[in-house]
Amino acid sequence: MSLAIVNICIDCADPHALGTFWGEVLGIPLASDDAPGDDEVGLDLPSGQALLFLRVPEGKVVKNRLHLCLAPPEVDPTRVGASRDAEVERVLALGATVVDDLRQPDGKGWVVLADPAGNEFCVIRPAEEQAG
Repeated sequence: MSLAIVNICIDCADPHALGTFWGEVLGIPLASDDAPGDDEVGLDLPSGQALLFLRVPEGKVVKNRLHLCLAPPEVDPTRVGASRDAEVERVLALGATVVDDLRQPDGKGWVVLADPAGNEFCVIRPAEEQAG
């Protein structure tokens, strides 16, 4: 017997605001019954799991022990790393900040970002680029 991941939970001060940010990042709307002030809001992921945002009283004070790595779904055939870079710019415009930029001149590497609550995540190259 084995276990299956049902939810990935992110603690935060404002679940609705952070859920809205991540909904924009992932292109997934919050549930219609999620509202500002809720103690828990969620995004239903296409894989069947949910990304849940839970209100907690304390702020984030140290580096995450777990983080998400996100990749664009498609490759820009004109330039290695272009789709990753475009997604980094899009997510920065939504309110993320750069924690560490590990992109290399040859297009390899990734960018470590933080969401508005300070939770780190990475934007990496699409799988097709990594395999090539």
